[in-house]
Amino acid sequence: METFIHGAAVWDVACPQRPSRVAGLTMAGFRVRDLDALRMVPHPAVTMLLEFGAGSPVLDCAAGRQQRGSIVAGPGLGSGGAVRARGENVECVQVRLSPVIARAILGASPAELDGAVVSLGDLWGREASRIRERLGDVSSWQDRFALTDALLARRHEAGPPVDPEVAWAWHRIVVSRGLTRVDGLATEVGWSRKRLWSRFRSQLGLPPKRAVKLVRFDHAAHRLVAGESAAHVAADSGYADQSHLHRDVVAFTGVTPATVAGEPFLAVDDIAWPSRGTSALLASPGSSGSVADRS
Repeated sequence: METFIHGAAVWDVACPQRPSRVAGLTMAGFRVRDLDALRMVPHPAVTMLLEFGAGSPVLDCAAGRQQRGSIVAGPGLGSGGAVRARGENVECVQVRLSPVIARAILGASPAELDGAVVSLGDLWGREASRIRERLGDVSSWQDRFALTDALLARRHEAGPPVDPEVAWAWHRIVVSRGLTRVDGLATEVGWSRKRLWSRFRSQLGLPPKRAVKLVRFDHAAHRLVAGESAAHVAADSGYADQSHLHRDVVAFTGVTPATVAGEPFLAVDDIAWPSRGTSALLASPGSSGSVADRS
């Protein structure tokens, strides 16, 4: 477990010692004291917060809406700087699901979340309460990770997969770090553009063009946090120029690249999900190959 301090907030961050049995699923454990209005920075994954401690996280969303306790949110949670997290003595397992596996695990398409933050209880009913109790009953983070992984793996095995063509298009976007030309994806999978766009949106929760922008932004944001200059990040991440990067960052976060570079959540994120580069086995549509990525 590592400790990260930012202002009054003290984060204890734990990581699983073993990878998940499900490709595209990553976890970290957080214990946070005095969490005060933390901006949620968008990420190209479905996010689950499974809370179990004495405290309770609160997410302040757009239009004054709030969500407490365990939640689920679609890809791009926090776009526009619209979501902030707070709470005292918060303990939770945070799970990120690649959109490719999210539908099977959630029992609903990410598109049904419609960009909103949803209570896990609304989605899973009494099972959400049982998960909370079981996480609270075990004493170590590694046991909590094992428990969570076993549960989500069972749901993944029982749930419906996305179309192989859709999965392939998503992985092509991820391994290119958002530099793929979306107009060529339909041709590569042998579908019409209309069919791919429709299936991609309905099964993964966002259209291909939005997926490309989100993946590219995520890569750029983590490079900014790592201390690279905005000019260098823009030139190396597929942006037309530094102004283009600036506009994209503001659209996703509501703040400038300089502010994003100091965001505590991204610094904690780098502890919880350290960048190891992206390695993948790209499979043609319909084959049994898989792709491992940090989303």
